[in-house]
Parts: sequence; C-alpha cells; structure tokens
Amino acid sequence: MSVLAAIAVLGILIVVHELGHFGAARLQGIHVNRFSIGFGPALFKYKGKETEYAIRAFPLGGYVAFPDDEPDSGIPANDPDLMRNRPIVDRIIVISAGVIANLIFAYFLLVGHVAISGIQQINYHQGVLIPQILDQPDSAAIAAGLQEGDIVLAVNDKPLPPREEGMEALRTLIRQSPNTTLQFTVKRGDEIFHIPVTPIPGDKGEGKIGVMLAPNGEVVRRPARSFFEVLNAAADLFQNYTELTLNGFRQLLTNFQENANQLAGPVAIVAVGAELAKDDMNSLLQFGALISINLAIINILPLPALDGGQLLFLLLEAIRGKPLPNKIQEGIMQTGLALLLGLGFFLILRDTANLAFVQKFLAN
Repeated sequence: MSVLAAIAVLGILIVVHELGHFGAARLQGIHVNRFSIGFGPALFKYKGKETEYAIRAFPLGGYVAFPDDEPDSGIPANDPDLMRNRPIVDRIIVISAGVIANLIFAYFLLVGHVAISGIQQINYHQGVLIPQILDQPDSAAIAAGLQEGDIVLAVNDKPLPPREEGMEALRTLIRQSPNTTLQFTVKRGDEIFHIPVTPIPGDKGEGKIGVMLAPNGEVVRRPARSFFEVLNAAADLFQNYTELTLNGFRQLLTNFQENANQLAGPVAIVAVGAELAKDDMNSLLQFGALISINLAIINILPLPALDGGQLLFLLLEAIRGKPLPNKIQEGIMQTGLALLLGLGFFLILRDTANLAFVQKFLAN
C-alpha cells in the first residue's frame, strides 16, 4: 500500500500541474483540445464537448494541448480564442499556471501536515551539540577523541549559552585559537568530563576542528492555538522547503559532475515516498509538498519542453515583436522533449537497477 500511496501522490501532483494550465486557459475562454496525463499511447480516453481527456502509458508528466496548429480542428485561424491569438500576458498566465498550482498545492499540503502534527518547537538546553564529526585529514576533533552526539557545555570553564548564541560563541573561540589548546567540558550520555582540543589552522589561518555544530535541544510538538497559527507555521515550512530545493539546484548546477548522481528519477522518488508512507500519512504530506515544490521549480527552468522554455519563447516574441517561426519552435520543443524522455528513462533504469541491487544485498 505504501508504494501505491507514493505513486498516487506523484500522479496527483502531475494532475494538479496540468489542471493549473487547463483551468487558466478555460477561465480565459481559450480553446483546449487535449488534457493528457503521461505520454505515449493512450490507455484511457474520454472525448468531451471540446476537449479530449487521456491517461497515457508513460507517466513522466503530462500536457495540455491547444488546437492552434491543427488544420482539421474546425476552428478558424483568426479565432480570437486560439492560444496563439491571445495577448502575451494571457499566454504567460496559462503557461505559468501549472507552476503556480503546484506551489499553492504544496502550501496546502503543509497546512494539512501542521494541522495534524501540531506546531514544532525546540526546548533548548545549555551547550552546543556536535551532530557530526567530519572525516578530514588532520582532524582535531578525531585526534582529541570527540564523538558524534557530544554536547560541549563549556570552553576553558566558561559556560556556553543555549540556542544560536552558544554555537556562535564556540565557532568564534575555535576560529580565534589556531594551534592553541582549548579545554572542552563535554557531556556524553550521563558523563561529564574535560577534553583538550587544539584547532588546526585552515586555509585563511583561522582555527578549525572538523565538526558540525547544532543547538542543544529536543524537538517537541504542541497543538496549534488557532487556524492562523497553522497557516503561519505552514508558510514558514513552505519557505524552508523552497530554499532547500533552490539550494539543491544551485549546487547541482555549479558542480554538476560531482552532484549528478544525486538526480533521482520516478523509481527512486516512489521508493522514498513508500518508505515515508510506512511511517504515517503525515510524512506522506511532507513528501508530497517537497516533490510539488521540486516539480514547480524544475518546470520553470528555461529548458525546451518545460514551461520555462515556453516562457522564454514568449520573452523573445515580446522583444522581437513577433514569434519565432513555428518550425524553429517545434524543432526545439521536440528535441527538448526527446532529451527529457531520454533522461527520464535513464533515471528509471538506473534507479530500478540500484533498487534491485539494494534489495538483493539486504536479502543476503
């Protein structure tokens, strides 16, 4: 059931995206002749008054098609309600509506998540947590015997305050003390003892010990006091998820060779979603919100076959005063679609192979 739940979430997100395009077009009276979920041969079709609705074999996305370039559509070429005959602003609204729909849907998924799970708070305690020891050559932390999960209560008998203030104080002391031994008062489990740590000079001469730092505290949840508090907490989560996604794309683009293996296809996404669905419905809501934000950001990229690519065509049309020739647009879009489908199939094969290997390894 967890796999089916994850697949259902992905399907719903695709439907929401295409409904954004479809709804924006129909609300403006623009003709739409096809609403399709997936690509390739149709598994199911229904012909409405004007629009054909279809579910297709390859669920790697979907599309909303317009009768602009179909001579047998029966609609005059000068019809003002054809997509191509509408002002650029109207077309921008239609093309952007899928991205906007995914972002709005992600926010409401997070509203549901907060309403179910409550408001997250952190009860802070004295000191600074070391959640991770970095595996670095000449690591001062490893040499001193620090361990993940240690809590630094004081340095040179000076207590560290809770929250971010303690983290900043510890960072400052370490940076200002290259080759100088600092006496850490460390809490490990129920024991408290002193550990001498000598920061090593970094590239800029500042001291470093090779650890990650975090506030010392425990996460607790409480029921929301009002619906407005739910909305505010969901907005904060939405901002955090969006920033996390943008940072991920930024790292991928700036260092593609090292980060390309982090690209995930539908199989890997479903596998992650299935694991989250095993926990509870609330985790699935978070998964859906994060994937919906990712889907929105991917689609707004200025690449052929994506919404961002079509917006780029409209920008060129606004600059030139006329659209690019249809043959050029079609050639670029078809090439982009082929590359996108090729990437999708590659990721499916890679992730399926990896998943099968992991399952075989675990079985042994």
